[in-house]
Amino acid sequence: MATSYKEISRVFKAFCDENRLQILELLRSGEKCACKLLDELHITQSTLSHHMKILCDAGVVIGRKEGKWVHYSIDEKGAKHAQMLLKQQLTLNEFIEPDDECCNK
Repeated sequence: MATSYKEISRVFKAFCDENRLQILELLRSGEKCACKLLDELHITQSTLSHHMKILCDAGVVIGRKEGKWVHYSIDEKGAKHAQMLLKQQLTLNEFIEPDDECCNK
């Protein structure tokens, strides 16, 4: 497998929290300033920073600094990569020979 399990888990971790899912939902309509995300989510700035670091490290969100605020958006390339990883993990391998050493023998 070309992608490491560590990279795959980093991407999937980004989707394993309600706040991060809510952030992604807000970003689906386009770029948002961190201040807008704070208003919508009713969380502290440090909590938002924590979630944004996970999303950015996973490659699904990118940040653009403007003044004292960061504006976040979904990274289209990262989103396609995450989709590919999920599809890869859930696609059955058709050409693997069955295991002859079954525990039911």
